[in-house]
Amino acid sequence: MTPISRSQSRATRGPAARSRRALFALAASVSLTSMAALVAACGTTGAVGDAAVVAITSADAADIAGDATGDVTGDATGDDTSVVLASSTDLDLGGVGSLDSTVVHEISITFDESAYDAMIAAYQETGDKEWIEATVTIDGVTYEQVGLRLKGNSSLFGLNSANGSSADDPASLPWLIKLDEYVDDQSLDGLTELVVRSNSTETALNEAVALELLDAAGLASQDAIAASFSINGTDAVLRLVIDNPDDTWMDEEFGGSGALYKAESSGDYSYRGDDAAAYDEVFDQEAGKDVTDLTPLIEFLDFVNNSDDATLAAELSDHLDIDAFATYLAYQQLIDNMDDIDGPGNNSYLHYDLETQSFTVVSWDLNLAFGTANVGQDGADGAGGAGGAGGAGGAGGDGMPQGMEPPSGGMGGGMGGGMGGGPGMGTSNVLVERFLAVDEWQALVDATVVELQSALYDSGLAAEVIDTWSAIVSSSGLVDDATVASEAAAISEAF
Repeated sequence: MTPISRSQSRATRGPAARSRRALFALAASVSLTSMAALVAACGTTGAVGDAAVVAITSADAADIAGDATGDVTGDATGDDTSVVLASSTDLDLGGVGSLDSTVVHEISITFDESAYDAMIAAYQETGDKEWIEATVTIDGVTYEQVGLRLKGNSSLFGLNSANGSSADDPASLPWLIKLDEYVDDQSLDGLTELVVRSNSTETALNEAVALELLDAAGLASQDAIAASFSINGTDAVLRLVIDNPDDTWMDEEFGGSGALYKAESSGDYSYRGDDAAAYDEVFDQEAGKDVTDLTPLIEFLDFVNNSDDATLAAELSDHLDIDAFATYLAYQQLIDNMDDIDGPGNNSYLHYDLETQSFTVVSWDLNLAFGTANVGQDGADGAGGAGGAGGAGGAGGDGMPQGMEPPSGGMGGGMGGGMGGGPGMGTSNVLVERFLAVDEWQALVDATVVELQSALYDSGLAAEVIDTWSAIVSSSGLVDDATVASEAAAISEAF
């Protein structure tokens, strides 16, 4: 298997926008005049902001926008019209919307303390994640009346602990930012949702690297940026911010008409009958609500759970992208992620393609990749956030991420966790179990592990990604170089 660029990977799944990104991936090796010609060929200058392989000054952007026909003046050494590589690498890191992944962005949030206290109280009492209004400033641009709510599961455990310490440090919590929750059509160049991720390491390098390699493996991934993050005037901390899988993300990744369903941590992949209400705490439909409902998902779960072995082996390919799922399972094993589809968090999305009427399993939540422990700030179990100890193999004594309760029904058997981070780490997922029970598909997963090892690790790609992201994190000045080097080295031990 040959690793493919972010542009190539998404061009195989997405619409014309991904073709434009593929064109701009070439810009790293051409002159500014040639780049302007590429802009003209794309028919838009909007793709420039999404091309992370180059770094341009604001004057460059104006020149490109104003001279899309290729009539651009200046030379490669000019201060205002030169295009320079963001780093010595040819990696196409992409970006979250128009937020370039090659630079550290600044995100500051302010909100009313009483509204925050009420939101925390509601979560502690009921588990509900309520929205509050906030003012959000991103790279100097301020957005009023933005929706803000908690996002996460085990990473929020500290809010339910006896001392509730993480509630006193909102900048350490995982957040969903929704620019148009209260103001219609408010966006950042079309981007409306950002996820501020939790991580028990200071750098979040493990998730940033895992997301890049996921894309290189040809699977749908979330783009990521490093952010200098603060709330209500606190000192800035480094946080990883990623895409939230929604309609915009789905269109970019897959194109066409479809739907996206998120598996909830409180659920599983069991069939619960044909009443959609039975899946309220099991799956949430995150995208495609204008074209379909839960019906395709329910029919899929019915087939996976209730078809006999022979029928499943013969017909699953009509319902599921077999190659993509084998690659997904192989990848989770390769990055030593125990918190995947058959892990304790049930972390996954299902994408449904209306044209092919088949599903693709989508990876989500890679903050435990490369054996990272789920410990929180100052070592508190499960508190989540930026600045914890981190490290390999730090799950709780029952094999769960620290702070997460076992799901109803116990830990389950089968392959749960065996694919993602070692024996006993996961729960039983019927799709994984039945898929791997077919000798042909188990062999496909095994072969794909070998291919990915060669393409991502042995090729030097993973090391290049680590070096690139380490340089980005170090440039923030928010984490000392020794910590960056130490956490990068811990990831490198995987290969």
